[in-house]
Amino acid sequence: MKYTVAGHQAVSDAEFAELALGTPVELWLGVEGESDEERAARLDAARDILADPEYRELPDDLIRLAARVVDENPGLFNVVPLARPARRRITRRGVAA
Repeated sequence: MKYTVAGHQAVSDAEFAELALGTPVELWLGVEGESDEERAARLDAARDILADPEYRELPDDLIRLAARVVDENPGLFNVVPLARPARRRITRRGVAA
């Protein structure tokens, strides 16, 4: 599947999201194994971006992107309820009442 955003071709979903948002996805989601210091720095950078007037509409862009992903992947939220096991009644044998 090919995506083109602002004249740039994205070859992966992550690259599409980065081009659409103008920021790397990792900035918002973090990376596995990041330290507390790295997380704090990442969140500070994200706050600075959200405070910049150029990115004032970023939350709306994120919502539109999320809606598009859900729309294009209808099975994404197919949730199947799990059968609940029947409750076992505990009985004590050999106990005089």
